[in-house]
Amino acid sequence: MNAILAEVRACQASLQGTGKDLVSLMRGEPDLATPAHIVEACTRALSKGRTAYPDNRGEAGFREAVAVKLQRDNGLTFDPATEVLATTGATFGIHAALTALLNEGDEVMLPDPVYDAYQSPIRLAGGRVKLVPAPIVDGRFSLTEEALEAAWSPAVKVLILNTPWNPVGNVFTRAELAAIAAFCERRNVTLLSDEIYEAITYGCEHVSPLAAAPSLRNRTVLVNSLSKTYAMTGWRVGYCAGPAPLIQSMFMVLAQSSRGPATFIQDASAAALAGPQECVAEMRAEYTRRRAQVLSALEGIPGVTMLPPEGGFFAMADVRGLKLPSNEIRQRLMREHGVVVVHGSAYGAGGEGTLRVSFASGGDILARGLARLREGLLACK
Repeated sequence: MNAILAEVRACQASLQGTGKDLVSLMRGEPDLATPAHIVEACTRALSKGRTAYPDNRGEAGFREAVAVKLQRDNGLTFDPATEVLATTGATFGIHAALTALLNEGDEVMLPDPVYDAYQSPIRLAGGRVKLVPAPIVDGRFSLTEEALEAAWSPAVKVLILNTPWNPVGNVFTRAELAAIAAFCERRNVTLLSDEIYEAITYGCEHVSPLAAAPSLRNRTVLVNSLSKTYAMTGWRVGYCAGPAPLIQSMFMVLAQSSRGPATFIQDASAAALAGPQECVAEMRAEYTRRRAQVLSALEGIPGVTMLPPEGGFFAMADVRGLKLPSNEIRQRLMREHGVVVVHGSAYGAGGEGTLRVSFASGGDILARGLARLREGLLACK
């Protein structure tokens, strides 16, 4: 991803003074504002002097709000005192979990394609990446129990699962999760469940793997944050929930590194989780409109098939019919048509032949970007 950003900056520099510009449909950052009641809760916390060091495990009020949320929304029960950890975003939660779980040479299974930033913390923790092919089947990427078994080796310690799944947009069903859980139990594999996009779904329901398979309770770490659900990307606040011994090990990692989010941010985050949730429904409705806009704008392009996302704010375009490498298509779209997307192979070899289109931004940016994208794809012959 950093390589793409470097190309984008170079292209932008070359366009200076030409009257041309780039429109980015690349990034996964919502353009919606953090709801006012959350900002007000932060302001109140600051006015009360909530600026001292936080409890490194997380402020008690925040951890309690997380536990209530997990019971309310996911049907899961966790002890806020011993089984919940506040983290500096989901990214740090993943890092802390992998650092606590892995020894040198342990393998971590990742669906292919998947969010590219998982690989670095695996390697930093001494692990090795083990990719599991997840091909397109009947217009949807497919991760099967058979594929997991074929990729498994005795060195495998962890499986990372992201549902809804970035970049491909799948929301795993209960049946799919049950099959994955059976594999984890059979092979003694710990599940790292990244559920950051849980609130953004279309015509289906997010199911936490633990809700689908309670038997995974002692071998699963749930990772989440408030970034996508409440448009709080810059606040850098997340949480993990899991068995007490593992959460304790993760706490030891956190205590020697980030030491957790600021107290006033945790207070505001508790207000987000415990307060009115109409804002979440309103944001989901807006993403639903944008999703429809993307699918309509890119319909009927020869050689291109859209894969309607079930969750998240990315749509995958299957461009295998254009008979060109996806990275070449991406570069032509940027240089010749002024629109930035991500080629699927940036997320693993299994993504080759696709493009990821973000609708995290809407309005004029989305409209102009889609117009340029359609024009560019029609020109790729």
